[in-house]
Amino acid sequence: MNKFVFFLSLIICIRTVIAQDELLRPIDSLSFARFEADTLWYDSQTSLLVPFFIRFNAVIESKCENINILHIGGSHVQAGTFPNRIRTNILSAYPDMTAGRGMIFPYSVAKRCNNPHDYTVSASREFDLCRNVERVPQKSLGVTGIAVSTADTTNEILILLTDHTVDFSIDKIILLGYADSGRVIPAIKVNSDLLQPDEIDSVLRRYTFNITVRDSFRIVLPCDSHSRFTLTGVFLDNVRSGITYHSIGVNGATVPAFLKCPYFEQDLQLLKPDLVIFGLGINDASGKDFDTVSFKNNYLQLIHTIQQVNPECAFIFITNNDSYKRISRSKYAVNRYGLNARDVFYRLAAMTGGAVWDQFEIMGGLKSMEHWRLANLAQRDRIHFTAKGYNLMGDLFFNAFMQANNRIAGNLHDKEAGDK
Repeated sequence: MNKFVFFLSLIICIRTVIAQDELLRPIDSLSFARFEADTLWYDSQTSLLVPFFIRFNAVIESKCENINILHIGGSHVQAGTFPNRIRTNILSAYPDMTAGRGMIFPYSVAKRCNNPHDYTVSASREFDLCRNVERVPQKSLGVTGIAVSTADTTNEILILLTDHTVDFSIDKIILLGYADSGRVIPAIKVNSDLLQPDEIDSVLRRYTFNITVRDSFRIVLPCDSHSRFTLTGVFLDNVRSGITYHSIGVNGATVPAFLKCPYFEQDLQLLKPDLVIFGLGINDASGKDFDTVSFKNNYLQLIHTIQQVNPECAFIFITNNDSYKRISRSKYAVNRYGLNARDVFYRLAAMTGGAVWDQFEIMGGLKSMEHWRLANLAQRDRIHFTAKGYNLMGDLFFNAFMQANNRIAGNLHDKEAGDK
Protein backbone atom coordinates (compact mmCIF):
# COMPACT_ATOMS: atom_id res chain seq x y z
CA MET A 1 0.00 0.00 0.00
CA ASN A 2 1.24 3.50 -0.82
CA LYS A 3 2.66 5.05 2.39
CA PHE A 4 1.26 8.48 1.55
CA VAL A 5 -2.22 7.00 1.18
CA PHE A 6 -1.89 5.16 4.51
CA PHE A 7 -0.74 8.16 6.55
CA LEU A 8 -3.24 10.49 4.89
CA SER A 9 -5.96 8.09 5.99
CA LEU A 10 -4.65 8.14 9.56
CA ILE A 11 -4.79 11.94 9.57
CA ILE A 12 -8.43 12.02 8.53
CA CYS A 13 -9.73 9.01 10.45
CA ILE A 14 -10.97 11.07 13.45
CA ARG A 15 -12.94 13.33 11.12
CA THR A 16 -14.31 10.22 9.40
CA VAL A 17 -15.48 8.66 12.66
CA ILE A 18 -17.34 11.83 13.62
CA ALA A 19 -18.85 12.53 10.21
CA GLN A 20 -20.02 9.15 8.96
CA ASP A 21 -22.93 8.63 11.36
CA GLU A 22 -24.41 11.95 10.27
CA LEU A 23 -24.67 10.61 6.71
CA LEU A 24 -26.69 7.47 7.48
CA ARG A 25 -30.17 7.14 5.99
CA PRO A 26 -33.07 6.92 8.47
CA ILE A 27 -34.75 3.51 8.40
CA ASP A 28 -38.23 2.79 9.74
CA SER A 29 -38.43 -0.48 11.64
CA LEU A 30 -40.34 -3.49 10.29
CA SER A 31 -41.61 -6.06 12.77
CA PHE A 32 -40.74 -8.98 10.47
CA ALA A 33 -37.25 -7.78 9.46
CA ARG A 34 -33.94 -7.99 11.30
CA PHE A 35 -32.35 -4.63 10.65
CA GLU A 36 -29.89 -5.22 13.49
CA ALA A 37 -28.14 -7.53 10.98
CA ASP A 38 -27.57 -4.60 8.61
CA THR A 39 -23.78 -4.71 8.59
CA LEU A 40 -20.86 -5.87 6.49
CA TRP A 41 -19.41 -9.07 7.89
CA TYR A 42 -15.65 -9.40 7.35
CA ASP A 43 -12.41 -10.41 9.06
CA SER A 44 -10.66 -7.18 10.05
CA GLN A 45 -7.28 -8.95 9.92
CA THR A 46 -7.53 -10.33 6.39
CA SER A 47 -10.27 -8.48 4.53
CA LEU A 48 -9.33 -6.44 1.48
CA LEU A 49 -12.12 -4.11 2.54
CA VAL A 50 -9.68 -2.52 5.01
CA PRO A 51 -7.17 -1.24 2.39
CA PHE A 52 -10.11 -0.35 0.13
CA PHE A 53 -11.58 2.02 2.70
CA ILE A 54 -8.14 3.45 3.50
CA ARG A 55 -7.76 4.39 -0.16
CA PHE A 56 -11.43 5.47 -0.37
CA ASN A 57 -10.93 8.03 2.41
CA ALA A 58 -7.60 9.18 1.03
CA VAL A 59 -9.12 9.88 -2.37
CA ILE A 60 -12.00 11.78 -0.77
CA GLU A 61 -9.63 13.89 1.32
CA SER A 62 -7.09 14.61 -1.40
CA LYS A 63 -9.64 14.92 -4.21
CA CYS A 64 -7.11 13.18 -6.43
CA GLU A 65 -7.40 9.91 -8.36
CA ASN A 66 -10.51 7.76 -8.63
CA ILE A 67 -12.41 5.06 -6.82
CA ASN A 68 -14.20 2.61 -9.13
CA ILE A 69 -17.01 0.45 -7.76
CA LEU A 70 -18.62 -2.27 -9.89
CA HIS A 71 -22.01 -3.74 -8.95
CA ILE A 72 -22.72 -6.84 -11.01
CA GLY A 73 -25.77 -9.10 -10.95
CA GLY A 74 -29.00 -10.26 -12.54
CA SER A 75 -32.41 -8.63 -12.75
CA HIS A 76 -32.03 -6.91 -9.35
CA VAL A 77 -29.20 -4.93 -10.95
CA GLN A 78 -30.46 -4.57 -14.54
CA ALA A 79 -33.65 -2.91 -13.26
CA GLY A 80 -31.37 -0.25 -11.84
CA THR A 81 -33.34 0.96 -8.82
CA PHE A 82 -31.26 -0.84 -6.19
CA PRO A 83 -27.76 0.06 -7.48
CA ASN A 84 -28.83 3.59 -8.38
CA ARG A 85 -30.04 4.17 -4.81
CA ILE A 86 -26.64 3.11 -3.49
CA ARG A 87 -24.86 5.22 -6.10
CA THR A 88 -26.95 8.31 -5.31
CA ASN A 89 -26.49 7.87 -1.55
CA ILE A 90 -22.71 7.59 -1.81
CA LEU A 91 -22.30 10.49 -4.21
CA SER A 92 -24.71 12.66 -2.24
CA ALA A 93 -22.61 11.99 0.86
CA TYR A 94 -19.54 13.28 -1.00
CA PRO A 95 -20.93 15.90 -3.42
CA ASP A 96 -17.47 17.05 -4.51
CA MET A 97 -16.45 13.53 -5.52
CA THR A 98 -18.70 12.77 -8.49
CA ALA A 99 -16.71 11.26 -11.32
CA GLY A 100 -18.30 9.71 -14.43
CA ARG A 101 -21.54 7.77 -14.80
CA GLY A 102 -19.45 4.85 -16.00
CA MET A 103 -20.60 1.84 -18.00
CA ILE A 104 -24.19 1.78 -19.22
CA PHE A 105 -26.08 -0.24 -21.80
CA PRO A 106 -29.05 0.67 -24.05
CA TYR A 107 -31.18 -2.28 -22.92
CA SER A 108 -34.59 -1.16 -24.11
CA VAL A 109 -33.69 -0.70 -27.78
CA ALA A 110 -34.34 -4.46 -27.89
CA LYS A 111 -37.76 -6.03 -27.49
CA ARG A 112 -38.92 -6.78 -23.93
CA CYS A 113 -35.67 -5.59 -22.35
CA ASN A 114 -36.02 -3.19 -19.42
CA ASN A 115 -33.81 -0.19 -18.79
CA PRO A 116 -32.63 1.50 -15.56
CA HIS A 117 -34.75 4.57 -14.78
CA ASP A 118 -31.93 7.12 -14.47
CA TYR A 119 -31.46 7.22 -18.25
CA THR A 120 -33.74 6.46 -21.20
CA VAL A 121 -32.88 5.02 -24.58
CA SER A 122 -34.83 4.78 -27.81
CA ALA A 123 -34.24 3.79 -31.41
CA SER A 124 -36.11 4.23 -34.65
CA ARG A 125 -36.29 0.45 -35.01
CA GLU A 126 -35.71 -2.49 -32.70
CA PHE A 127 -32.27 -4.03 -32.38
CA ASP A 128 -31.52 -7.74 -32.18
CA LEU A 129 -30.57 -8.90 -28.69
CA CYS A 130 -27.96 -11.35 -27.40
CA ARG A 131 -27.45 -12.14 -23.70
CA ASN A 132 -25.09 -14.31 -21.73
CA VAL A 133 -28.01 -16.31 -20.35
CA GLU A 134 -28.40 -18.02 -23.72
CA ARG A 135 -27.01 -21.57 -23.76
CA VAL A 136 -24.58 -20.60 -26.53
CA PRO A 137 -24.52 -16.81 -27.08
CA GLN A 138 -24.39 -15.97 -30.77
CA LYS A 139 -22.26 -12.87 -30.17
CA SER A 140 -18.88 -12.37 -28.53
CA LEU A 141 -19.85 -10.65 -25.29
CA GLY A 142 -17.88 -8.48 -22.88
CA VAL A 143 -18.17 -7.24 -19.33
CA THR A 144 -21.81 -6.14 -19.70
CA GLY A 145 -22.88 -9.68 -20.66
CA ILE A 146 -25.27 -8.35 -23.29
CA ALA A 147 -25.23 -6.99 -26.85
CA VAL A 148 -27.55 -5.44 -29.40
CA SER A 149 -26.94 -5.52 -33.13
CA THR A 150 -28.40 -4.04 -36.28
CA ALA A 151 -27.96 -4.01 -40.04
CA ASP A 152 -30.46 -1.20 -40.52
CA THR A 153 -29.14 1.69 -42.59
CA THR A 154 -31.08 4.31 -40.64
CA ASN A 155 -30.92 3.06 -37.05
CA GLU A 156 -29.77 5.42 -34.31
CA ILE A 157 -29.81 5.11 -30.53
CA LEU A 158 -30.82 8.12 -28.46
CA ILE A 159 -29.46 8.14 -24.89
CA LEU A 160 -30.86 10.69 -22.45
CA LEU A 161 -29.70 11.04 -18.84
CA THR A 162 -32.89 11.83 -16.93
CA ASP A 163 -31.87 11.74 -13.26
CA HIS A 164 -30.22 15.02 -12.35
CA THR A 165 -29.89 14.23 -8.64
CA VAL A 166 -26.19 13.82 -9.36
CA ASP A 167 -24.31 15.91 -11.93
CA PHE A 168 -22.55 13.54 -14.33
CA SER A 169 -20.61 15.66 -16.76
CA ILE A 170 -19.44 13.83 -19.88
CA ASP A 171 -16.34 14.71 -21.85
CA LYS A 172 -15.47 11.26 -23.15
CA ILE A 173 -17.64 8.49 -24.59
CA ILE A 174 -16.22 5.06 -25.40
CA LEU A 175 -18.37 2.73 -27.47
CA LEU A 176 -17.61 -0.97 -27.13
CA GLY A 177 -18.48 -3.12 -30.11
CA TYR A 178 -17.48 -4.47 -33.47
CA ALA A 179 -18.56 -4.86 -37.07
CA ASP A 180 -19.90 -8.36 -37.69
CA SER A 181 -19.50 -7.84 -41.41
CA GLY A 182 -18.34 -5.06 -43.70
CA ARG A 183 -16.74 -1.92 -42.28
CA VAL A 184 -18.88 0.11 -39.89
CA ILE A 185 -17.44 3.06 -37.95
CA PRO A 186 -19.92 4.29 -35.34
CA ALA A 187 -20.42 8.03 -34.91
CA ILE A 188 -21.88 10.25 -32.18
CA LYS A 189 -24.43 12.94 -32.93
CA VAL A 190 -24.72 15.84 -30.47
CA ASN A 191 -27.49 18.20 -31.46
CA SER A 192 -26.91 18.44 -35.22
CA ASP A 193 -23.17 17.72 -35.15
CA LEU A 194 -22.09 14.29 -36.40
CA LEU A 195 -18.74 13.40 -34.85
CA GLN A 196 -16.31 10.65 -35.81
CA PRO A 197 -14.22 8.78 -33.23
CA ASP A 198 -10.94 10.35 -32.16
CA GLU A 199 -9.44 6.93 -31.62
CA ILE A 200 -10.27 3.45 -32.91
CA ASP A 201 -8.80 0.36 -31.28
CA SER A 202 -9.88 -2.66 -33.30
CA VAL A 203 -8.12 -5.09 -30.93
CA LEU A 204 -9.87 -3.84 -27.79
CA ARG A 205 -13.04 -3.11 -29.84
CA ARG A 206 -13.25 0.49 -28.59
CA TYR A 207 -14.27 3.72 -30.31
CA THR A 208 -13.29 6.79 -28.29
CA PHE A 209 -14.94 10.21 -28.67
CA ASN A 210 -13.51 13.21 -26.81
CA ILE A 211 -16.64 15.33 -26.72
CA THR A 212 -18.61 17.35 -24.20
CA VAL A 213 -22.18 16.19 -23.65
CA ARG A 214 -24.68 17.64 -21.21
CA ASP A 215 -27.41 15.03 -21.00
CA SER A 216 -28.18 13.49 -24.41
CA PHE A 217 -26.53 12.15 -27.54
CA ARG A 218 -27.21 9.74 -30.37
CA ILE A 219 -25.18 6.73 -31.43
CA VAL A 220 -25.19 6.50 -35.22
CA LEU A 221 -24.36 3.16 -36.83
CA PRO A 222 -23.90 3.64 -40.61
CA CYS A 223 -24.63 0.09 -41.71
CA ASP A 224 -25.66 -0.96 -45.20
CA SER A 225 -27.08 -4.06 -46.83
CA HIS A 226 -23.70 -5.81 -46.49
CA SER A 227 -22.75 -4.79 -42.97
CA ARG A 228 -23.90 -5.30 -39.38
CA PHE A 229 -22.67 -3.77 -36.13
CA THR A 230 -22.83 -5.20 -32.59
CA LEU A 231 -22.77 -2.84 -29.60
CA THR A 232 -21.63 -4.31 -26.26
CA GLY A 233 -21.35 -1.26 -24.02
CA VAL A 234 -21.30 2.53 -23.64
CA PHE A 235 -18.77 4.05 -21.26
CA LEU A 236 -19.47 7.61 -20.06
CA ASP A 237 -16.40 9.27 -18.61
CA ASN A 238 -14.83 12.60 -17.64
CA VAL A 239 -11.50 13.91 -16.37
CA ARG A 240 -12.69 14.57 -12.82
CA SER A 241 -11.32 12.73 -9.81
CA GLY A 242 -13.90 11.03 -7.63
CA ILE A 243 -16.13 7.98 -7.33
CA THR A 244 -17.60 6.06 -10.25
CA TYR A 245 -20.27 3.46 -9.45
CA HIS A 246 -20.83 1.10 -12.40
CA SER A 247 -23.83 -1.24 -12.40
CA ILE A 248 -24.00 -4.19 -14.80
CA GLY A 249 -26.95 -6.56 -14.80
CA VAL A 250 -28.55 -9.12 -17.07
CA ASN A 251 -32.00 -10.51 -16.34
CA GLY A 252 -31.73 -14.19 -15.40
CA ALA A 253 -27.93 -14.13 -15.18
CA THR A 254 -26.04 -16.75 -13.19
CA VAL A 255 -22.36 -16.77 -12.31
CA PRO A 256 -21.53 -19.09 -15.26
CA ALA A 257 -23.32 -16.65 -17.59
CA PHE A 258 -20.52 -14.11 -17.12
CA LEU A 259 -17.91 -16.84 -17.58
CA LYS A 260 -19.27 -17.20 -21.14
CA CYS A 261 -18.13 -13.68 -22.04
CA PRO A 262 -14.76 -13.92 -23.85
CA TYR A 263 -14.08 -10.16 -23.61
CA PHE A 264 -15.04 -9.82 -19.92
CA GLU A 265 -11.48 -9.36 -18.67
CA GLN A 266 -10.50 -7.12 -21.58
CA ASP A 267 -13.43 -4.77 -20.96
CA LEU A 268 -12.83 -4.85 -17.21
CA GLN A 269 -9.47 -3.18 -17.85
CA LEU A 270 -11.47 -0.08 -18.77
CA LEU A 271 -13.38 -0.07 -15.46
CA LYS A 272 -10.40 -0.95 -13.21
CA PRO A 273 -12.60 -1.84 -10.20
CA ASP A 274 -11.35 -1.18 -6.67
CA LEU A 275 -14.46 -2.84 -5.24
CA VAL A 276 -16.83 -5.36 -6.79
CA ILE A 277 -20.28 -5.83 -5.26
CA PHE A 278 -21.66 -9.21 -6.27
CA GLY A 279 -25.42 -9.61 -6.63
CA LEU A 280 -25.26 -12.96 -8.42
CA GLY A 281 -26.79 -16.11 -7.00
CA ILE A 282 -30.57 -15.86 -7.00
CA ASN A 283 -30.80 -17.49 -10.44
CA ASP A 284 -28.12 -20.09 -9.67
CA ALA A 285 -30.25 -21.31 -6.77
CA SER A 286 -33.62 -21.20 -8.54
CA GLY A 287 -33.70 -24.65 -10.16
CA LYS A 288 -34.67 -28.09 -8.90
CA ASP A 289 -31.12 -28.79 -7.81
CA PHE A 290 -28.45 -26.50 -6.46
CA ASP A 291 -24.84 -27.68 -6.47
CA THR A 292 -23.05 -25.56 -3.86
CA VAL A 293 -19.61 -26.87 -4.88
CA SER A 294 -20.08 -25.78 -8.51
CA PHE A 295 -21.55 -22.49 -7.34
CA LYS A 296 -18.49 -21.78 -5.20
CA ASN A 297 -16.02 -22.86 -7.91
CA ASN A 298 -17.73 -20.77 -10.58
CA TYR A 299 -17.55 -17.74 -8.30
CA LEU A 300 -13.85 -18.37 -7.65
CA GLN A 301 -13.23 -18.52 -11.39
CA LEU A 302 -15.00 -15.18 -11.90
CA ILE A 303 -13.09 -13.66 -8.98
CA HIS A 304 -9.80 -14.89 -10.45
CA THR A 305 -10.61 -13.07 -13.69
CA ILE A 306 -11.24 -9.86 -11.77
CA GLN A 307 -8.00 -10.27 -9.82
CA GLN A 308 -6.11 -10.52 -13.10
CA VAL A 309 -7.15 -6.89 -13.64
CA ASN A 310 -6.69 -5.72 -10.04
CA PRO A 311 -5.12 -8.17 -7.53
CA GLU A 312 -6.09 -5.82 -4.66
CA CYS A 313 -9.75 -5.54 -5.62
CA ALA A 314 -12.10 -5.90 -2.64
CA PHE A 315 -15.33 -7.92 -2.79
CA ILE A 316 -18.71 -7.61 -1.11
CA PHE A 317 -21.05 -10.58 -1.54
CA ILE A 318 -24.76 -9.80 -1.28
CA THR A 319 -26.53 -12.98 -0.20
CA ASN A 320 -29.63 -14.10 -2.07
CA ASN A 321 -32.84 -12.52 -0.86
CA ASP A 322 -35.44 -14.89 0.50
CA SER A 323 -37.59 -16.05 -2.41
CA TYR A 324 -40.29 -18.46 -3.47
CA LYS A 325 -40.68 -20.82 -6.41
CA ARG A 326 -43.87 -20.89 -8.44
CA ILE A 327 -45.16 -24.48 -8.51
CA SER A 328 -48.57 -23.88 -10.09
CA ARG A 329 -50.64 -20.99 -11.40
CA SER A 330 -51.35 -19.51 -7.98
CA LYS A 331 -49.23 -21.60 -5.63
CA TYR A 332 -45.72 -20.81 -4.40
CA ALA A 333 -43.24 -22.71 -2.25
CA VAL A 334 -40.36 -21.19 -0.31
CA ASN A 335 -36.95 -21.66 -1.93
CA ARG A 336 -34.84 -23.25 0.77
CA TYR A 337 -31.72 -23.06 -1.38
CA GLY A 338 -31.38 -19.50 -0.15
CA LEU A 339 -29.91 -20.93 3.04
CA ASN A 340 -27.39 -23.05 1.13
CA ALA A 341 -26.32 -20.11 -1.02
CA ARG A 342 -25.95 -17.95 2.09
CA ASP A 343 -23.44 -20.40 3.56
CA VAL A 344 -21.41 -20.36 0.33
CA PHE A 345 -21.19 -16.56 0.37
CA TYR A 346 -19.66 -16.60 3.85
CA ARG A 347 -17.13 -19.23 2.73
CA LEU A 348 -16.28 -17.20 -0.38
CA ALA A 349 -15.71 -14.09 1.73
CA ALA A 350 -13.35 -16.04 4.01
CA MET A 351 -11.46 -17.45 1.01
CA THR A 352 -11.07 -14.16 -0.87
CA GLY A 353 -10.69 -11.55 1.85
CA GLY A 354 -14.20 -10.38 1.07
CA ALA A 355 -17.20 -9.21 3.06
CA VAL A 356 -20.83 -10.35 3.23
CA TRP A 357 -23.95 -8.20 3.29
CA ASP A 358 -26.51 -10.70 4.58
CA GLN A 359 -29.65 -9.61 2.76
CA PHE A 360 -31.30 -12.93 3.60
CA GLU A 361 -30.92 -12.34 7.35
CA ILE A 362 -31.82 -8.65 7.12
CA MET A 363 -35.13 -9.53 5.45
CA GLY A 364 -36.02 -11.81 8.34
CA GLY A 365 -34.75 -15.17 7.10
CA LEU A 366 -36.64 -18.04 5.53
CA LYS A 367 -40.24 -17.23 4.44
CA SER A 368 -39.77 -13.51 5.12
CA MET A 369 -40.41 -12.60 1.47
CA GLU A 370 -44.13 -13.11 1.99
CA HIS A 371 -44.11 -10.42 4.68
CA TRP A 372 -42.27 -8.06 2.35
CA ARG A 373 -44.85 -8.70 -0.36
CA LEU A 374 -47.77 -8.00 1.95
CA ALA A 375 -46.07 -4.74 2.99
CA ASN A 376 -45.85 -3.68 -0.70
CA LEU A 377 -42.08 -4.04 -0.61
CA ALA A 378 -41.91 -7.07 -2.91
CA GLN A 379 -43.65 -8.12 -6.08
CA ARG A 380 -46.16 -10.91 -6.60
CA ASP A 381 -43.52 -13.24 -8.04
CA ARG A 382 -41.94 -13.37 -4.54
CA ILE A 383 -38.48 -12.90 -6.09
CA HIS A 384 -38.22 -9.22 -6.96
CA PHE A 385 -38.83 -6.15 -4.82
CA THR A 386 -41.00 -3.17 -5.64
CA ALA A 387 -39.33 0.20 -6.25
CA LYS A 388 -40.03 1.04 -2.60
CA GLY A 389 -38.40 -2.21 -1.50
CA TYR A 390 -35.34 -1.74 -3.69
CA ASN A 391 -34.89 1.80 -2.38
CA LEU A 392 -35.09 0.51 1.19
CA MET A 393 -32.50 -2.15 0.39
CA GLY A 394 -30.29 0.53 -1.18
CA ASP A 395 -30.49 2.64 1.98
CA LEU A 396 -29.72 -0.36 4.18
CA PHE A 397 -26.70 -1.32 2.08
CA PHE A 398 -25.44 2.28 2.10
CA ASN A 399 -25.71 2.42 5.90
CA ALA A 400 -23.78 -0.84 6.25
CA PHE A 401 -21.13 0.47 3.83
CA MET A 402 -20.69 3.74 5.71
CA GLN A 403 -20.64 2.05 9.13
CA ALA A 404 -17.92 -0.35 7.92
CA ASN A 405 -15.90 2.68 6.83
CA ASN A 406 -16.48 4.21 10.24
CA ARG A 407 -15.31 1.06 12.06
CA ILE A 408 -12.18 0.73 9.95
CA ALA A 409 -11.31 4.40 10.40
CA GLY A 410 -11.88 4.08 14.16
CA ASN A 411 -9.70 0.98 14.38
CA LEU A 412 -6.90 2.79 12.54
CA HIS A 413 -7.16 5.68 14.96
CA ASP A 414 -7.08 3.37 18.01
CA LYS A 415 -4.07 1.52 16.61
CA GLU A 416 -2.21 4.76 15.95
CA ALA A 417 -3.02 6.01 19.45
CA GLY A 418 -1.83 2.71 20.95
CA ASP A 419 1.44 2.83 19.02
CA LYS A 420 2.15 6.26 20.48
